[in-house]
Amino acid sequence: MQIIGHRGARGEAPENTLGGFQYLNDLGIRAVEFDVRQLKDDTLVVMHDDNFLRTTSIDQNLYTCTVNDLAHYNQAAIWMDWQPQATPTLEQSLNILREFSHLEVEVKAVNDFEAAEKLIQSLECALTGFEHNAVITSFDLKIHQALQQSKSRFKRGLLIEEDIQERAIEQALELGCSRIGWMNQLASDALIQATHAAGLKVSVWTVNDVQRAKHLQTCGIDGLITDFPKLMQQQLHLE
Repeated sequence: MQIIGHRGARGEAPENTLGGFQYLNDLGIRAVEFDVRQLKDDTLVVMHDDNFLRTTSIDQNLYTCTVNDLAHYNQAAIWMDWQPQATPTLEQSLNILREFSHLEVEVKAVNDFEAAEKLIQSLECALTGFEHNAVITSFDLKIHQALQQSKSRFKRGLLIEEDIQERAIEQALELGCSRIGWMNQLASDALIQATHAAGLKVSVWTVNDVQRAKHLQTCGIDGLITDFPKLMQQQLHLE
């Protein structure tokens, strides 16, 4: 089981930032999950929300911005002991993550299939060289359909937060996925076993309780996505 830092290490460092990714790297953990959106100038940016308010305290919609605007938004605004962290582009982030063995690249939902196609084309180009360690994940079926249509050379993962159980496994297989990312509350022992039996790998998110993590380890999951990678590293003796 790999420890996968959620949005870098969002419980221990500012989420989805270069500093957070470097923090994870310095721990010796080489697996990470992060979010990708596309700006109006087509730049791919690493950010979970579509508004800067929660992470920077500035109420500004992401999609009205260009790459030149990103430096104005400090993603460490609520972290008193951190230096300012500009919102990173995907390219900047990948420069830190080149030696990582596993990247779960979550593509956030888009409005229509045309937007999905454009984003996937940009993303596959940006991820050139990461074919062996990147998994493109999404909840959005439009993203998965665009990946299928492009005959993507990247592994894919279906993210599930609804209680559709075995139907999700069928859907993941139909979409050509190699992995399911189960929400922690849904990841029963039986469902993990059924997912593995279908030939799919399992990530579980977001797991911040040590005892739960230890149980999932005994279940043989492939990836534990956590906000507290240092804590899990210490308690589970894993990297």
